[in-house]
Amino acid sequence: IEMALLPILCFGPMAMALVCYIAGRRSKALRDALVGITGIAVFALCLMLNTGEYAFEWEGFCAMGLRLRADGFRALYACVAAFMWMMSGLFSREYFAHYRNRNRYYFFNLMTLGATLGVFLSDDLYTTFIFFEIMSLTSYVWVAQEETAGALRAAGTYLAVAVIGGLCTLMGLFMLYSRLGTLAFDGIRAALAAQEPDGALTVAVWLTLAGFAAKAGLFPLHIWLPKAHPVAPAPASALLSGILTKSGVFGLIVICSRMMPGNAAFGNALLALATITMLLGALLALFSVDLKRTLACSSMSQIGFIAVGLAMMVLLGEEGSLAAYGAVLHMVNHSLIKLTLFMAAGVVFMNLHKLDLNDVRGFGRGKPLLHAAFLMGALSLGCIPPLGSGYASKSLLHESILEYLALPGLANASAYRFVEVLFIISGGLTVAYMTKLYVCLFWEKHPTRQAEYDALNGRYMSRLTACALLGSAILLPLMGALPDIVMSPLAARSAAFLGQEAIAGAIHYFSGENLLGALKSILIGAAVYLCVVRPLMMRKADGRREYVNRWPQWLDLENMLYRPVLLTILPQAATLITRAIAELPEQLIVLSSRTVFCKIRKRTPAPVGTRLTYACGRIADGIAMVLNATLLRRRPLRQDYEYVLADFWQSLSQVSRRVMGSVSFGLLLVCIGLYLTCAYLLSK
Repeated sequence: IEMALLPILCFGPMAMALVCYIAGRRSKALRDALVGITGIAVFALCLMLNTGEYAFEWEGFCAMGLRLRADGFRALYACVAAFMWMMSGLFSREYFAHYRNRNRYYFFNLMTLGATLGVFLSDDLYTTFIFFEIMSLTSYVWVAQEETAGALRAAGTYLAVAVIGGLCTLMGLFMLYSRLGTLAFDGIRAALAAQEPDGALTVAVWLTLAGFAAKAGLFPLHIWLPKAHPVAPAPASALLSGILTKSGVFGLIVICSRMMPGNAAFGNALLALATITMLLGALLALFSVDLKRTLACSSMSQIGFIAVGLAMMVLLGEEGSLAAYGAVLHMVNHSLIKLTLFMAAGVVFMNLHKLDLNDVRGFGRGKPLLHAAFLMGALSLGCIPPLGSGYASKSLLHESILEYLALPGLANASAYRFVEVLFIISGGLTVAYMTKLYVCLFWEKHPTRQAEYDALNGRYMSRLTACALLGSAILLPLMGALPDIVMSPLAARSAAFLGQEAIAGAIHYFSGENLLGALKSILIGAAVYLCVVRPLMMRKADGRREYVNRWPQWLDLENMLYRPVLLTILPQAATLITRAIAELPEQLIVLSSRTVFCKIRKRTPAPVGTRLTYACGRIADGIAMVLNATLLRRRPLRQDYEYVLADFWQSLSQVSRRVMGSVSFGLLLVCIGLYLTCAYLLSK
């Protein structure tokens, strides 16, 4: 079973997807039971991965082979993925109770589970790419599940980004393999060390990065993320945000740790993109008035925090253990936080079928289970110590920036200090938008429907849903309060995969410097909420205050840039170029027929006389016209010399023909006389 464990984890859920689909055609209860059992079984098998190191190799699969391995980090994230699928599967039973096309959803849900585990357990980039593309295609159905116009548009955007990103990654892998001769994780670093760095290698790395960055939601390839989550079902949104984005981060980790360790140019470029993603995602979340869209934009921001850690790991080189710890732990935290928060949002939508903050405000009042679960997620995402689990991981990321700033002789230190300031501000914006959601749901009252919402208390979710929600949420305060016991061992086991040494000794998560950084973010968040959100992002309408989205509608990167360029400008340009190439032979033939192979056209006859007399007559007319206008005004000359010359030429021609005729006749007589004379002389 040890040899078969990894392929079972990857292909077993795909096989069960077909079984569940067939079962669902006969019995929905049987299908739901099989889906739940599959999730629990996969999680149990993933727990077995932590008992040792497992490897599997299938030579000849798709020509280049299939290689899987489970070590510290890969086993950890396989467990995280399986746990999230198990909990979301339990939650889905009630959530999808009144949905249509449930068979389709569960089929592609389990297919995506197998592909996602294949990504996290892969041991070379070729295997990663195969499962990555399967995952992208099967998860498309999640976004399009409801088949509304908005869902289909968002699904189209998601698929376009996935396909274009995948093609870029494939091209990068072709270039890397032709240059290095291997795509194995263990072989890439050694092969790169033997190569002279050049532009082609840099292009290959960035092309490979593109597909992973798109899935992670890194700027400027983030456009799918804020639009896909609001239209997807809540269980799918939890997986999209918590796990599928981490499959993109997995690719970033491989590139940062295997290809670019210590590369300052790459690290700085990644740091710039990560900082923009971190800050922009927080701003979009702050402006949003849609519950799930706010959480989706928050995911974009948190991916930015993780990418900052990876960039600092690249810049610090072999001394990047703190950055590696922070990136891994923030990945785990964000996955579990978004599982909890999206399921909580799913409970709200399940009852109200609305997500606008003005419609859902006050729903959580008098609902302690939902309140507790959401509060645990909000504290963790806002990094509020000691219960917020995100505090520990974000403190390590902050420490890695300070560690780099402390290096002697650091060039452009002011730029990195600016990054640190934006890091703190982005943390403050996180506190602000989570406070906005928390106050809206659990403290404010709905102006007209509060009594209706209060009547739902005690029957707004089933026991199974409550177990899934609280079972996910309870992990967060445990991780936040006991980081040395829970989180440090996870990071230590993952360090080797990130190319770093495990940190010896205890990590002081609650040091004064870390607490001060958290306090700064909390104060910024409180100030933004009180001074920006309440007075500027709310307005009075009909005597009551309501939330408004102040973000400019035109400031949408997809509608402003990507769709016009990809759907209008590039197709038209390609059409023009293709048409020009296709018509080039015909144009060459036409050109040659008019030049080289042009037929000699007959000259048109002159209107009067010959061409010579006509031309001379026109010239004479011109001269006469000039003289008549100047010297000969009183006695003007006639101006029809073309006719005069034509008559003269005609008369001359007639006289010359008569003369020639006479001369010819005389010459003929002379010739006859000479002939007779010669004949006479010869006869003598």
